[in-house]
Amino acid sequence: MKLIHGTEQAGTAGKTGSQFTGMVYNYLTLPSTDGVTINTVNFSPGARTYWHRHEHGQILQVLAGEGLVCTEADGVRVLHTGDTVWCPPGERHWHGAAAGAFMTHTAVSLGRTDWAEEVSDEQYGDASAAQEG
Repeated sequence: MKLIHGTEQAGTAGKTGSQFTGMVYNYLTLPSTDGVTINTVNFSPGARTYWHRHEHGQILQVLAGEGLVCTEADGVRVLHTGDTVWCPPGERHWHGAAAGAFMTHTAVSLGRTDWAEEVSDEQYGDASAAQEG
């Protein structure tokens, strides 16, 4: 068993760049252990991940706010507090806050994460417009 108290989580201050666009507050809840990594991420309005995929999939649990998740195959979906998302192994996707809202989610990543390019402002704007329509 491994117990990590909340006060011991490797939190970061506001962060831009890396694999995020916009301001995020990322807390490493469980460092990679047996191929599982758990992060709790607070996204400011419009902040999002880069395109990426996970070797064995990813689970997203929305804790607060409103967000978006987008896959190449399914397009954009709106996320609300309490929603759970399963991204199967190898599915290319991104996720983040809606344009006018904050969002907090816990991400359980299984296996290796392969990061790709940034989600452009145009792609994000198209996704935001689609969720409003």
